[in-house]
Amino acid sequence: MRLGLAPAVTGAVVQAVEVHDERSLRRHPGTPLDFVSKLEGRTLRAPSRRGKFLWMPIEGASSALVGHLGMSGQMLLRSLDAPPDRHTRVRMRLAGPAGEYYVVFVDQRVFGSLSVDELVAVPDAHRSARAAAERVPASVAHIARDPLDPEFDDDAFVAGLRRRRTSVKAALLDQGLISGVGNIYADETLWMSRLSPLQLGETISTRKARELLANARSVFAKALAEGGTSFDSQYVNVNGQAGYFAHSLNAYGRHGEPCPRCGRPIVREAFQNRGSHFCPRCQRVRR
Repeated sequence: MRLGLAPAVTGAVVQAVEVHDERSLRRHPGTPLDFVSKLEGRTLRAPSRRGKFLWMPIEGASSALVGHLGMSGQMLLRSLDAPPDRHTRVRMRLAGPAGEYYVVFVDQRVFGSLSVDELVAVPDAHRSARAAAERVPASVAHIARDPLDPEFDDDAFVAGLRRRRTSVKAALLDQGLISGVGNIYADETLWMSRLSPLQLGETISTRKARELLANARSVFAKALAEGGTSFDSQYVNVNGQAGYFAHSLNAYGRHGEPCPRCGRPIVREAFQNRGSHFCPRCQRVRR
């Protein structure tokens, strides 16, 4: 989504903002009128993202337009003559490099939101000059970097994982330790690493923890190249096109099918109100 939005919104001027559903502004600290007034007439800069947060800094201000996608949030690019999208919550008319168009925030379940938030220094600003110059929305500062971030601290991740007395899957889903890893990519990373989702973090060697991190990066890179994992129309890019990483999945959603590595059927077990998909032979809990 960030890749798709970047060429359209970078340097674009917000001409008008329409709030169709005030519930989608629940994270905005002011009124809907305040939200509109902080955007109209302003120029947006290149979008950034961390986890499910996506933000576009506002030129000449110490704030940014922040989107949290929730479970079903989408930011779509639409021509001015396009028919209205179902579940439109906020619509912004932009004038940018490609002319005039709409950026539409669509959210079926209304778990996502938009806001204008102040930009603050990152918690790990001491790491480098690049990190010291970085700014993120205050609502995003508690979210860890994701493993594709050049400033991601591999050593801190390994140390944090090996201190955990919880399962390795719970650690991967902890956005305070590593961001961007959801249920699908956790299962795929663990399958590649031959680790059971129930393996305790404190039992994983440093070598294995680094292998796990390398595999997470590999899964991320492939998924991004293939446009993400789309199981239905809620998971599409800014042009409404579905990703095709679902065809590359080895474990997630494959329960009952043979493991691509050993042939044993993939199983699905309940895990934190969701499911874990893994091979009981390749991914045994190891003492």
